[in-house]
Amino acid sequence: MSLIDQIDKAKVPEHVAIIMDGNGRWAQQRGNQRIFGHRNGVKAVRAATEAAGELGVKYLTLYAFSTENWSRPKSEVDALMSLLVDTINSEMETLLKNDIRILTIGDIGMLPSDVQLKLSEVIKQTSHCKTLTAILALSYGSRLEITEAIKKLIAEHQNGKLSLDQITPELFSSYLYTAGIPDPALLIRTSGEIRLSNFLLWQLAYTELYFTPVLWPDFTKEEFYKAVIEYQKRERRFGKTSQQL
Repeated sequence: MSLIDQIDKAKVPEHVAIIMDGNGRWAQQRGNQRIFGHRNGVKAVRAATEAAGELGVKYLTLYAFSTENWSRPKSEVDALMSLLVDTINSEMETLLKNDIRILTIGDIGMLPSDVQLKLSEVIKQTSHCKTLTAILALSYGSRLEITEAIKKLIAEHQNGKLSLDQITPELFSSYLYTAGIPDPALLIRTSGEIRLSNFLLWQLAYTELYFTPVLWPDFTKEEFYKAVIEYQKRERRFGKTSQQL
């Protein structure tokens, strides 16, 4: 039986988030510069997106560039930004054909103006798509996201628009970049690292975590299926006992 046939389509996670790790090591193992790994990682993005669409996943969030990544060598950052624009250009037709909507989360104002323009263009052109929403986390850091949400809440409280009693976890979620998007049911991290790296810290409170040693450029549809199969073996209790479910 193939991997995809082992998946119960009625129990597919609505939202899958991925920390795409291992591009640099993959390139170094082949005697190449890190950007070579990033370029080959685009194929893995395509594979994960196609697999998510085939299974009926509704949201796919990809950790593409963190706030901490700005500290990397300028040459690598510039190459990544150029790769992002090139990828959007080359994939636009495929996104529309497969009914994939693009959204972004993060401090997008930090990105170069040409990248911001291209992102705005793809978001607008795919806004009508409904099969899958692919969310690119760019210049994203969860601590910054939470800090900015707190600032907004404090400002509204000081302006008399919000009382302390009105502040609930649900309300707080509406001030995050991910407002209106369900929390991930499954998080996948590649390359064997076992940490969250400042990614969706609030949203991952009850997310199932899946870690694989596979480096991101080697991540295929089959690897995505394996993660979903493992997810379906688990019991999501959200603080309850098994008997209460």
